[in-house]
Amino acid sequence: MIQISDLEKSFTLHNQGGAVIPVMAGANLSVAPGECVALIGASGAGKSTLMRMIYGNYLSQGGSILIDGVDVARAEPREILQLRRETLGYVSQFLRVVPRVPTVEVVAEPLFNVGHDRDAALAHARGLLARLNIPERLWSLSPTTFSGGEQQRVNIARGFAYDYPAMLLDEPTASLDATNREVVLRLIEEAKARGAAIIGIFHDEAARNRVCDREIDVTSFTPRAA
Repeated sequence: MIQISDLEKSFTLHNQGGAVIPVMAGANLSVAPGECVALIGASGAGKSTLMRMIYGNYLSQGGSILIDGVDVARAEPREILQLRRETLGYVSQFLRVVPRVPTVEVVAEPLFNVGHDRDAALAHARGLLARLNIPERLWSLSPTTFSGGEQQRVNIARGFAYDYPAMLLDEPTASLDATNREVVLRLIEEAKARGAAIIGIFHDEAARNRVCDREIDVTSFTPRAA
């Protein structure tokens, strides 16, 4: 489902004379359906950079990123947008939504985008919000006014609303209380059981040990000095 081969990434510092900083070279990684792989490594090692490359937010300088046969490294923008609608979900640490859109519609949006019946999509969104302990009185309000923890749970509900075949999870249990942490871990286990291929960053070691099948140390992708 996810196949990364010989991936390379560098950043050009245009405000510093065009200096080129290589950050990744020869990255190889595969994730099978139903498997969860954790990215590990010290802060700054490239975990988030790799996730953003897989999602198509960062361009690579070489190699390939195959998601269900689509090479994100070479795909046209319309192909990446379609991939995000139908195949590749991303649960980031931060909720970014259009202001004034009700929370239940924010969560249901991935289902709207693939043509699900509106009433059924909203019912599914309500179920996820209830499961993640978001009070019903908040469902009709915009989540832009919510606390950080509430926004995180809305973001998780939105990320799991549609059954993506592949998922990227960036610290999904960070800052959650024990009850909601357990809900999120069960959602991940359910996604694996239905065959989702998952790549995640988990600083929560216990959570990582529970849901991840193996770990990849991204420092092994760091370019070697000449």
